[in-house]
This record gives sequence, structure tokens and C-alpha cells, in this order.
Amino acid sequence: MTGSIKVLVVDDQFLIRAGLVGLLRAAPGIDVVGEAGDGDEAVALAAETRPDVVLMDIRMPGTNGITATRRILAAAAEPAPRILVLTTFDLDEYVYGALRAGASGFLLKDSGPERLLAAVAAVGGGDALFAPSVTRRLVEAFTRQAHGNGSDTGDGGGPPPDLGALTLREVEVLKLIGRGLTNADIAERLYISEATVKTHLNRTMSKLDLDSRAQAVVVAYETGLVTPGG
Repeated sequence: MTGSIKVLVVDDQFLIRAGLVGLLRAAPGIDVVGEAGDGDEAVALAAETRPDVVLMDIRMPGTNGITATRRILAAAAEPAPRILVLTTFDLDEYVYGALRAGASGFLLKDSGPERLLAAVAAVGGGDALFAPSVTRRLVEAFTRQAHGNGSDTGDGGGPPPDLGALTLREVEVLKLIGRGLTNADIAERLYISEATVKTHLNRTMSKLDLDSRAQAVVVAYETGLVTPGG
């Protein structure tokens, strides 16, 4: 992308939010367009400022980060902002809910400044924030947990989509994404180009109304296309 990456910072703790804002404002190529202390304010500011990236706290009183993520993405004009979840734990059920709602990735709050800036740059540029295996590990953990206790994860995301609209090749690509393969890995496995993989993935995400690659991984598990440990 060209120009500065526009970032909206959302955290209910003032000192954490102020620290994030100060760090981002000092970095070249990043423009902090707003800061919010709760989910409702985040939704309003996202519509007003149209950021490229939203640093989204999850556990907030009132409207939490999962609901705010869903509302921001539902109302956003194209291109929709990338939601980067801030969390204290790397295996956090709230993060699973946020990925299901369409967040592009997550970042631990104790990550260093370099990691934070690299994450914002990666997400702002449309790249994957982390290795697909990290997403898979998180999704596997909570899919296994949900199947084990006979319940969903409580994020209110609704039932998984029907894969009937997909071609056989699109299903194949989605399955490999769910297993944690990169586009390059999938291209090698299927003997096609990376550009073709991207085309299949884009069509799949469009047909299933998905907002991120991470969400595609979630769907692969929740539809049974991929099973935990499989």
C-alpha cells in the first residue's frame, strides 16, 4: 500500500492505550487516526476515520472487542480495515471468537515495540500476521474444547457456513489452509501457481462471506473439513 498506515487504537485501560498511541506516533509510516476506550466508541470512530488497521482490545466492559470487530467489519466500506486483536493470553477463548468474527490476527500485549510495529505493518500491507500454524493451534484448541463439552465457544457467531457453493478445488484449498499450509505450500502440493491459489482463496472467501484468512481456518474446522489433530 502507498502512504501511511492509518491506525485506530482501542483499549479500555488508559495507560496501555496511551503507550500504544505514543509508540505508533513515533514510528515512520504510521498515522494514528483515533483512540477509543470501549467497543461502542471504536465502532463510531472506525466509521468516521476509516483506518487501515484497528488495534482491538478484547476484554472491555460493555461492548467487547468481539462484538465491536463484527460491527466494524459489517459496516465498513471496501477495503475493510484489518482488525488486530490485543490479548494477554495466546490461547484465549476471546481471541478465537474474534477470529471467528473476522479479525485478521492477534498480538500479545507483552510483545515488544518491534513486534508491534512489524505486526501493524504486516496487517496494514495485507499480509498474514503470523504463521498459519499459530492460527491452527488456537482454532484446534477451542474446536476440541467445544466438541468435548457439546457447546459452542459462546461468541455468538452463528452456525458455520454451507460449503455446497464451493467447487471441489476450492474445498481442497480451504482444507489445506485449515491445516496451516501457506499459499506457496498449497501451490506446490496441488501443482498450481501461487496466483491460482490466491484466486481460489479469494473466491472461497467471497462465496462464504469471510473477512480474513484466519476466519477461513475457523470455518475449515467448524464445518468438519479439518478435524483437530487430523
